[in-house]
Amino acid sequence: MSKQSTGRCCLALFAALCLPLLTLVLPGVAHAQFSLDVSVNVAPPELPVYTQPPIPGDGYLWTPGYWAYSPDINDYYWVPGTWVLAPQPGYLWTPGYWGYQEGAYAWFPGYWGTRIGFYGGVNYGYGYGGSGYQGGYWRDNHLYYNTAVNNVRNTNITNVYQKTVINNVTVNRVSYNGGRGGIEARPTPVEEAASRAPRLQPTAAQRQHLQLAQSDPSLRESANHGHPPIAATARPGEFKGAGVVPARGAAPAARNAVEPRAARPSPAPRAAPEPQPAPRLNEPSPREVPPPHREVPAPREVPAPREAPAPREVPAPRENPAPREAPEPRAPAPSRPNPPHAEPHPSEHPGHDR
Repeated sequence: MSKQSTGRCCLALFAALCLPLLTLVLPGVAHAQFSLDVSVNVAPPELPVYTQPPIPGDGYLWTPGYWAYSPDINDYYWVPGTWVLAPQPGYLWTPGYWGYQEGAYAWFPGYWGTRIGFYGGVNYGYGYGGSGYQGGYWRDNHLYYNTAVNNVRNTNITNVYQKTVINNVTVNRVSYNGGRGGIEARPTPVEEAASRAPRLQPTAAQRQHLQLAQSDPSLRESANHGHPPIAATARPGEFKGAGVVPARGAAPAARNAVEPRAARPSPAPRAAPEPQPAPRLNEPSPREVPPPHREVPAPREVPAPREAPAPREVPAPRENPAPREAPEPRAPAPSRPNPPHAEPHPSEHPGHDR
C-alpha cells in the first residue's frame, strides 16, 4: 500500500472516531470540518438520470442518490436515492456533496436539521434544485408534500399541495462544487446558519443502505460507467422488487425482478419453403403451410356416415281393368211403312154423281 493510501485511511479512521465527539462538544462546528470523511484526486462522475419511485407512506422524505467513494475498492459507487422516515418531526435532510479544495475532491456528508444547509449547489432533482428544498415542509408535525416534484399520487396521502419549482441555477448533471468544470456556488447566510445549528447524523437505515450499496459490484462506476442499474429504491436497503428504478440508459439488474420468469424455448428455425409451381391463371393461390414450430391442431373426428335409409317399397303397378266389352249393336228399328195413300173419297172428287 502506498504512503498516500495509508495516509487517507488514517485520515478516514480519525474522522470516524473524532467527528461524533466534535458534534457533541461543539454543535456549531464549521461545516467544512466534515470534509475529513474522504478525499479523492479524481472528480466524481456525473449524476445519472432516473425516475423517482412512489412514496411508500406518510412521513417519508426523499433523500437523493449520490456518488460515494471507497478506498477499499478504489472506485466510486452509486448510493441509490430512497425514501427515508425522518428521525423526528420537523427535521429535513441536507444532502452531502463533493467540494474541490486544496487540489482534491472532499466529501461533505449530509445531515438532518430543522433547516436546509448548503449542499454545493448540486442539482439532485426532486425538490433539491441546488439550494434549499422545494419538495415539502413541516406543519403541525405533518409533512406536506409538493406533488409537482414528488411521486405521491399512488397513495392515500392527503397532506399535499402543488407548487411549480423554478430553479435559478444552471441545470446540469455536475456532481461537485468548485474545481475545473465544477459548480460555482457559495453558501448563503441562511445556509451557513443552518450548518451551525444542531443536527442529527444519518439514521441506521441510511447507514445500512450505504453499506449495501458499497458491497454491490454493479453499482461501481467502473462496472456501470455512470449508469447504475439500481438508481433509486422505494425504501432503504431494498435493492430488488417493484420499487427499484434503474438509471436511464442502464439495463435493470436481473435480480431486481420479483419472480424471475422461466425462459421461453427459442423457436425452431423455419425450414426453407419448397419452390411452388407458378399458379395458373384464374386459379386460387395455395394456402400457406403453417410453420413447423406451431402446434398443428388435431384433426377433427369425421362423423360416421349415416346409414342410407332403406329403399321404400315401390307399390306394385295397378292392374289395368279389363277392357269393357263393347255393347252389342242394337238392331235397327223396323222402318215404318209409309201409310197407304188414302184415296180420296168419291164424294170429294168433283163431278162425282151421287
